[in-house]
Amino acid sequence: MRTLRTLALVVGGMFVPVNPVPAHHEWPVDQTRQITITGTVTAVRWGNPHVMIYLDVEANGMIEKWTVGGSSPQFMTTCGWSKKTLQPGDVVTVIGNRFKDGSNAARMRTAVMPNGKEMSYGAPPLHEAECGHH
Repeated sequence: MRTLRTLALVVGGMFVPVNPVPAHHEWPVDQTRQITITGTVTAVRWGNPHVMIYLDVEANGMIEKWTVGGSSPQFMTTCGWSKKTLQPGDVVTVIGNRFKDGSNAARMRTAVMPNGKEMSYGAPPLHEAECGHH
């Protein structure tokens, strides 16, 4: 009986991952360099797990399609965002970190709204200053 139990533990242990799965909140971005992009909002997807902003960005006379990720709707709301903060046609400047694969995708840190107001991407704030309320 003891041998059977040991065998079951060994076989069961074979199915446990050796490397931990990365946490959901780890973005595949280059943390060493920030980028700044200015573009026209084409769409905003307000939903979990992240609010996503889609931009047309002019570069070298061409239009590049960019996807910019924020935080969850809950944390974006904490920092003053709503479903109506950005609308298609708005021009916004985003400061963030580009994906390591070089795609036209970034994790937003801050955004400068069409009215000039700077807003945080919505990380869980420790205090109001982290949401761009200054």
